[in-house]
Amino acid sequence: MNQFIHLINEMSPYLLLGFFIAGVMHAFIPGRYYSKYLSKPNFMSVLNAAILGIPLPLCSCGVIPTAMSLRKEGASKGAVTSFLIATPQTGVDSILATYSIMGWPFAIVRPIAALVTSLLGGAVVSAVDEKVNPEVHTDKKSASAATKTFWDRIVEALRYAFVDMMGDIGKWLVIGLVVAGAITLLVPDSFFAVFQSNTWASMLLVLCLAVPMYLCATGSIPIAVALMLKGLTPGAALVLLMAGPACNMASILVVRKVLGNKTLWLYLASIIVGAVGFGCLIDMLHFNGVVDFLGQLKNTAACCHEDSDYFNWIFTVALVALLFNALVLQRHKCSCHGDGDCHCHDDHDCKTNNDNDMNTMIFHIEGMACSHCRAAAEKALLSVPGVESAQVDLPTRQAVVKGDVSEDALREALDQVGFKLVD
Repeated sequence: MNQFIHLINEMSPYLLLGFFIAGVMHAFIPGRYYSKYLSKPNFMSVLNAAILGIPLPLCSCGVIPTAMSLRKEGASKGAVTSFLIATPQTGVDSILATYSIMGWPFAIVRPIAALVTSLLGGAVVSAVDEKVNPEVHTDKKSASAATKTFWDRIVEALRYAFVDMMGDIGKWLVIGLVVAGAITLLVPDSFFAVFQSNTWASMLLVLCLAVPMYLCATGSIPIAVALMLKGLTPGAALVLLMAGPACNMASILVVRKVLGNKTLWLYLASIIVGAVGFGCLIDMLHFNGVVDFLGQLKNTAACCHEDSDYFNWIFTVALVALLFNALVLQRHKCSCHGDGDCHCHDDHDCKTNNDNDMNTMIFHIEGMACSHCRAAAEKALLSVPGVESAQVDLPTRQAVVKGDVSEDALREALDQVGFKLVD
């Protein structure tokens, strides 16, 4: 238990710093910047998508609608594939958290591996399965962002970092910590003895577990640490950190639906080949004494019986408080978008003023799992000609759309970004 608490104390300052940087990126970098350089079916679009995606703190579910929106706005198949591979593996929050627990070697290798793997996947897709881009849709509401003041953006950054993003990733971070604690406390040290120094057996085990599961880049870190302490090789841990966030059943189904079977197989093959290749390289460097990838973990294990300093405890308490607010308190609040329409997060609905408007439709959306999903759904609805306004509430999965537009058009727009409209 001391080792588990020490793990949280070591991660908390870096996690909070990563969340804050993510919020600043979200508030100060316009979304159109990410789609502007991704439309041409060439290697530069693939490279731009990877470079733009690596620092973005999108979770494994949030990257799906974001990537599909980029495709809808004109991004090439290769660029979308590169974005899908690079983005969920990393992020400023997960890189900092990786450094805090696993040390600088892993913190450096993770974004490099994500970059190389995404370039491989995107380039192959561009060469083999690139087609004419879909019609580009512009965002009607993007112009309003220019009117925001500096302090408006700071408030937006803080809310995104410590409310929206904390709500998206927080659940999976907690699950990752709980799983890591369970492995540490319940799994005997000899359980993984057969995998010690056995790169291929370790990687096969990890791939079987990681590919279908949902793991976020940050939540996978404590699980990888716990497995390494029980005997899995550093290379196998890297495979978990790469394949776990980049592959899951949700992303597999959406990629197949939107980009096609050929792109799906190329996408999966690129992730698996890249993860195994870098995993083998890591183990070769480690077992030949070039880089000690277990050094930081040994320090963590050795320090687990020492009391953490007050500095780390302050950040841990702050992290727990923010997680409780995002995962518990915010779920029971009503949130307004600033235009007079209120979204309630419990069983009642306070959007009654416009329910009788003939140009207002209320329906539910299936497939959303985070604030990025909600934003992508709203953006897709707003792109439909005739829509005056569209608001989506994540906890209730309810959408309110105003305008002279058919339900079929709305259904098609949502379908293109991986969601389903339900009457």
